[in-house]
Amino acid sequence: MRAYFLLAQAGRTGLERRDVALPEPGPGQMLVRVRAAGLNRGELITAPAAGKPAGMDAAGEVVKTGTGVAQFKPGDRVMGRCPGAFAEFGVMDERETLPVPAKLSWEEAAAVPIAFLVVYDMLVAQGRLKAAEWLLVTGVTSGVGVVALQVAKALGAKVIGTSGSAQKLERLKPLGLDLALATRAADFSAQVLQATGGKGADLCVNNVGGTVFAECLRSLGFEGRLAVVGYLDGTLKAELDLDALHARRLTVFGVSNKLRNAEQRAATVRGFAASLLPMLADGRIRPLIDRVYGFDELPAAKERMEANAHVGKIVIAVEK
Repeated sequence: MRAYFLLAQAGRTGLERRDVALPEPGPGQMLVRVRAAGLNRGELITAPAAGKPAGMDAAGEVVKTGTGVAQFKPGDRVMGRCPGAFAEFGVMDERETLPVPAKLSWEEAAAVPIAFLVVYDMLVAQGRLKAAEWLLVTGVTSGVGVVALQVAKALGAKVIGTSGSAQKLERLKPLGLDLALATRAADFSAQVLQATGGKGADLCVNNVGGTVFAECLRSLGFEGRLAVVGYLDGTLKAELDLDALHARRLTVFGVSNKLRNAEQRAATVRGFAASLLPMLADGRIRPLIDRVYGFDELPAAKERMEANAHVGKIVIAVEK
């Protein structure tokens, strides 16, 4: 079958298409015919010289099940984590797989697993965002940023978002963005405090990285929470104001699956299925697709993401 691999090339990650054997599902796993796969920035950061299968999540049809699979059967429409998703077939773990709601197309379903599970983790499981609270999202026009906006509005929260592009921010106003701040600099805390009546944000999602970390802390109110999820600026270190952390009883937490085991990831899937999947099923939330590329166009899709030209999710249609 056709499959893409990521590999290190002249100091950056490159793509290589290879012909590989059809994978075989093990116990608790399913072989899935991939119809569409989502492009995620995190996997583009590093890759070994020998290459690794490209792609992290997908949507498709179950072809074959391994021993012990009880929830799904051949022919079922599914979406979930799928290592090596940029291929004609992939393997999914039943514990990290979800049924595709009838309202969603293959492309919309492929936009769900990684981005929505990350947002569930940071807004619901760890962030404890409530109705009428204020959420601040730096880099709100990114894939995770847009989902954070959509989920927060569905939960009844108010959202402030930053982006370096005023044009991109305009595209998010129909989704309910309450305050758009066109900036890439660490200069937004005064506007956040003004918008919240001097109280500050209840929860902040930092997609940008270390250059705005201190400004995110300055934007938080009493018992505010800061989720660190991305590094668009490539800056991995920042100063921490211990006095502010202490006096305002702030919480800083990371959002990553790198060190989590399969059962910990599965717990997030179950929580998402109970709280947010119904919102996708009944249409309260609809994934925002920036652009759909064909399988042979994956290199162009990667270039669009690396150029930060997208708003929402970039998706690869493996089979239409």
